Amino acid sequence: MIENIKANAEMVVQQIRSLSQMDFGYTRESVEWLQGYIERLRPSGMFDTPATRDKLASVFGSFLGECIVRCHGGVWTTHEGVWCIAFANNLAFPFTKVSKQMENGLDDSIGGLFDTVPLIMSGQVHVSPPQPGEPC
Repeated sequence: MIENIKANAEMVVQQIRSLSQMDFGYTRESVEWLQGYIERLRPSGMFDTPATRDKLASVFGSFLGECIVRCHGGVWTTHEGVWCIAFANNLAFPFTKVSKQMENGLDDSIGGLFDTVPLIMSGQVHVSPPQPGEPC
């Protein structure tokens, strides 16, 4: 499964690079661009179809998670059946965060998670796993 996550992340990089007109890659600036892209898609109704929303959450979450791993460390793992990034004393849930931004907008931004990861790693912020029935 980790191979699929990494392949999805790389697909996002390749697909978005030409769309973004920047050197889109595993960087904070690319996370910020994707955050804005999600916001531009929200009013289009693209996330209204569950299958489309789930597919985009999966590929965008793969990219977000790979950015976290490459920029901040951590390793891909599962927690109670949910893929996440594990640090020495905490977890980050990139797929859940992408789904939440799709649903709630910038109040649940992916950039916010990316920027909070150093605090998560230090144990200053504790991230709870998604609740049963909550989108992953």
